[in-house]
Amino acid sequence: MHRNLILAAVALAAAFAAPQASAQGTATWSTAAPLPAPRSEMKAVVVNGKIYLVGGAWIETRDGQPVDNYTTGFTTEFDPKTNRWRELAKAPEGLTHQALAVLNGKIYAAGGFAASRHTATSAGFFAYDPATDRWQTLAPLSDKRGGLVLAAVGGKIHAIGGRSLDPNMVTLHQVYDPATNSWRNAAPQPVARDHAAAFVVDGKIHVVGGRLGDTPDNVATHEIYDPATDKWTGAPPMPTARSSLAYAEYRGQLFVAGGECRMGGGTYDEVEAFDLRNNRWIKYPALPKGRHAFAAAVAEDKLYIFGGSTNCGGGGKVADTLVLTLP
Repeated sequence: MHRNLILAAVALAAAFAAPQASAQGTATWSTAAPLPAPRSEMKAVVVNGKIYLVGGAWIETRDGQPVDNYTTGFTTEFDPKTNRWRELAKAPEGLTHQALAVLNGKIYAAGGFAASRHTATSAGFFAYDPATDRWQTLAPLSDKRGGLVLAAVGGKIHAIGGRSLDPNMVTLHQVYDPATNSWRNAAPQPVARDHAAAFVVDGKIHVVGGRLGDTPDNVATHEIYDPATDKWTGAPPMPTARSSLAYAEYRGQLFVAGGECRMGGGTYDEVEAFDLRNNRWIKYPALPKGRHAFAAAVAEDKLYIFGGSTNCGGGGKVADTLVLTLP
């Protein structure tokens, strides 16, 4: 199953392998105000110095028993200057595994799942304006999918990869134009996968890691899309193949943290970063505890990491906020 995709991913990784830094980068870990409740499978973005988390799953108590809630659609703001959280207008759909991007001061959210085990897939596409605390419903994706990535570049939003339902991964790549509220197709992703990380650097989109199917089917693949040519190229792969990462660009490095699942079970605690200047990966001090399904964002010259699950799957949700600071 997925044999051809796996072979393609391995070949691509080998073709673009590059020497990795043997020395571990220096950084320190600290903590900030925890989330209002344990939460996982959400993403984070930054607008005007504040961090916004959208969607995700959390533990609700009903009749004295803990119950996973997937459909609340929380929009939560964190102010790193005051170290405080506040709840804002809820999203039109409550989902996990949504993808987020920021364009012209607005937060765009695409796709996701409204139930466990990657089910109740959505094609929903919405925009949130932090200035007015209002959500807007936009033209939906052409297909229902979750676990995709979004990237804003050149005034457009790119929606890449994801899965429709288990285990149907897609290579679909579509571009949204806010001026016309419409989508068009672009060059498909070379390797179909979801739960990947995405970055925008110098007008190009980096897509890193992800999985080909089940949680252990991880890849280290690092691909770069150039909107100017509508082409994908390979780049040095991650040192540690994994999916369901927290990720953010911090001081010219593409940080990826944690993930799931190790062969035999267990989450990853690895923190690695791709050094854009030197075209190589660097290993940083590990997370205090392994986790996945969490979010990361950079503000006030610090890398913030929020919540997630310490177990593979949806168990072990946590509310802590970890902070990584480079010297």
